[in-house]
Amino acid sequence: MTPRKDDFDLDDLKSAMTAATPAADPARRSENLALAKKKFQTAQGSRTEARQSSDRPQTGGFFKGAFDMLISRTALGGLTATTAIVAVGFLFLSPQGQNLLRPPAAIEAPEVVLGVDREQAQDTGATQDGDLAVRETAEEDTPVVLRDAERAEIAPVILAEPMAPPSPAPTDGLFSLHSSGDAAGGAVQQQGYGNSAVLNSRGATPGYVGGIVASPDIVAPPPADTEEYANDDDNPLRVVADDPVSTFSIDVDTASWSLLRSSLNRGQMPNPDAVRIEEMINYFPYDYAAPDADDISPFRPTVNVFETPWNPDTRLVRIGLQGDLPAIEDRPALNLVFLIDTSGSMNDPSKLPLLIQSFRLMLDRLDPGDEVAIVTYAGSAGVALDPTPASDREAIEAALTRLQAGGSTNGAGGLREAYRLASEMSEEGEVSRVLLATDGDFNVGISNPDELTDFIADQRDSGTYLSVLGFGRGNLQDDTMQALAQNGNGTAAYIDTLSEARRVLVDQLAGALFPIADDVKIQVEFNPAVIAEYRLIGYETRALAREDFNNDDVDAGELGAGHSVTALYEVTPVGSPARLTDPLRYASDTPDAAAEDLSDELGFLRLRWKEPGAEESQLIEFPIEMTDSPDPEAAFAAAIAGFGQLLRGSDFLGDWTYADAIALANANRGEDEFGYRFEAVQLMRLAESLDAD
Repeated sequence: MTPRKDDFDLDDLKSAMTAATPAADPARRSENLALAKKKFQTAQGSRTEARQSSDRPQTGGFFKGAFDMLISRTALGGLTATTAIVAVGFLFLSPQGQNLLRPPAAIEAPEVVLGVDREQAQDTGATQDGDLAVRETAEEDTPVVLRDAERAEIAPVILAEPMAPPSPAPTDGLFSLHSSGDAAGGAVQQQGYGNSAVLNSRGATPGYVGGIVASPDIVAPPPADTEEYANDDDNPLRVVADDPVSTFSIDVDTASWSLLRSSLNRGQMPNPDAVRIEEMINYFPYDYAAPDADDISPFRPTVNVFETPWNPDTRLVRIGLQGDLPAIEDRPALNLVFLIDTSGSMNDPSKLPLLIQSFRLMLDRLDPGDEVAIVTYAGSAGVALDPTPASDREAIEAALTRLQAGGSTNGAGGLREAYRLASEMSEEGEVSRVLLATDGDFNVGISNPDELTDFIADQRDSGTYLSVLGFGRGNLQDDTMQALAQNGNGTAAYIDTLSEARRVLVDQLAGALFPIADDVKIQVEFNPAVIAEYRLIGYETRALAREDFNNDDVDAGELGAGHSVTALYEVTPVGSPARLTDPLRYASDTPDAAAEDLSDELGFLRLRWKEPGAEESQLIEFPIEMTDSPDPEAAFAAAIAGFGQLLRGSDFLGDWTYADAIALANANRGEDEFGYRFEAVQLMRLAESLDAD
């Protein structure tokens, strides 16, 4: 039956709502504001316990429910529907909503905090980080994430001075909650920076706090890019007669490739400092021969020489190491401490939520005898999960699900707590590892990279290694992550997608957690009778002094089970027109008779490594012969090296282009079981297009 108009009277309803609303109390309001500000100063960051969400269902009435629907990641249709509900309810059921129907001059827009009742605001200052509610003051214009009290009766509370209304205000009585959509359907996201988070899409801050009243199409500028990268200038060209020996530490990190992929997929050319060519090359698996029973080392070297793609008058020397992959069923028990950054800067879909999903994938690869613990850090560090058997997956997943972001970043406190817990979990014959997941923003405690590296270096002697997983963009501190991983005898990776999480934490889990060789160093002595000049492509941050090669106290990179390592030298033969330096007039670089007798040798390769836990290194060495022996694996590595040099703006490529790199990579993709090489070609095409703009 169709209801009659007199069954409900909108005017009566609005009058009832108005009558039920108490008059504002300026004195009480000022008192609450002062108390909230005071509490805010003392309640920054985390408490001593880890910040977790409640398992208890929460209630909060119409506004809480509508706002929760609004911030959830719904499709465009769902977003439109919830927006309409909030708009209608606010307009017709509240005095503030009626104010919007008045002329612009009459609008007063008090600031509103959702999810905190008046009594809770007095008790806590309404500053607990966690579930979305937003606060903003005239003195502090940074929004702050607030948390719903588990037992609070939810109601809006006025905490600060009124904000200026949006301009121009609507004059026709219409109201809309603006949310600028994106290509994915206009989903509203939470973005957190530092100790703040705001409801926005594309990083735009709504004109009215809490998302109640929206401004016209005004978008606040995004936070400044504060990313820092660990890199150095390109390795220089060396003259063999002056400097015949090159020494460096191996590197199996892959963070740089994921970082540049993230930038290109966002339509931006990567920062040249973020491009570490050795990490790009080592992102891909290669078909190298594995060691057998006759090898004295747990890895087998493969060396070949072939024509340089970008300069036919020079040669590339490819040095590859393939680590052994022991039977996984024979591995020792594993003790894992997930050290998770839950600071405010992690409050972003590409950070903490992706981190939680990533660690869930890893649980399938653990054995029942393994143990997992979780330490979180923000304003302070806390244990979110005591050591728990990997078989109790429900408890581990529940602890991950409860994690929330908020507060400052006491990374040093988290590291200390994680190492303490790993030490307690460790038993004879077991392997203990700390996996640090963060955006790298350490702003409380030890924040200087040098101090951090010293602290980690002191801890690695215990046998507990540290690996670092980076998440998110905008404030990524890549230099800090690299310093931690290198000094913690672990690896550094950047996770930008769930597929990358699977590659790092599932497909390559053994290589990341079970080293087969520590402190692996490579040294090449070039023969001046054959080679006039050389340069090492990449490894700028891994260079070692010549005397470091024989010094067992000097730390170097670790090789994990099944890992491979690739390094490329570009060399200029004696007499080549590609030589860039002139022979000396008074100090001739003409080789002596001994060198001429070894004219078939391009150089001499030395490798040092330690058995895991050993203090003394072992050595293998053999000559590199000057023979052309190209193969598809080496050619693909050369294509990636050329791609990296293009991104860095190298002066050694001549007129070689992205199109040349694409053609070389396409011709040498091989089987490409996981599609990584196909993806590389697509990224090259994308870079070519972006670079042409």
